[in-house]
Amino acid sequence: MYPKWHALSGIILVALIWIFIPQIKILYLILIFAAAFLIDFDHYAIAIFRTKKFSLKNAFDYYEKERLKEIKEIKRGIKRKGDFHFFHTIEFQALLGVLGFFWIGFFYLFVGMVFHSLLDLIDMLYKGRIHRREFFFFNWARKRKTKQN
Repeated sequence: MYPKWHALSGIILVALIWIFIPQIKILYLILIFAAAFLIDFDHYAIAIFRTKKFSLKNAFDYYEKERLKEIKEIKRGIKRKGDFHFFHTIEFQALLGVLGFFWIGFFYLFVGMVFHSLLDLIDMLYKGRIHRREFFFFNWARKRKTKQN
């Protein structure tokens, strides 16, 4: 799902929360909104790592090429994992949830990131791309270590 759709969905989520909980602090609404699409910073970081270019346009181009390659692979029955996105892992989001016990702002970041991840999950299921994402950091690390040995 493109960041613009996550941003739009984040605005809708924040508006609904504000309607049903009007006493919520604006800072918390901003944190939810920001987390709902800024979680994709890990996509940008991967694109920089792969291409060695900092341009946001270049990052979008990188992922468009990856998308087209993925379509061809799926048609041939190849189902490989995509790039690893740390902020999208259950462990990272759980960490934010736990940190929410120490500072409530982390809880609202957690809410925005979980919302983002649910939208990604729905989108990937709908498009038949669920195999592309590694949801667990420790699975990714274990597989990476196994490949190196």
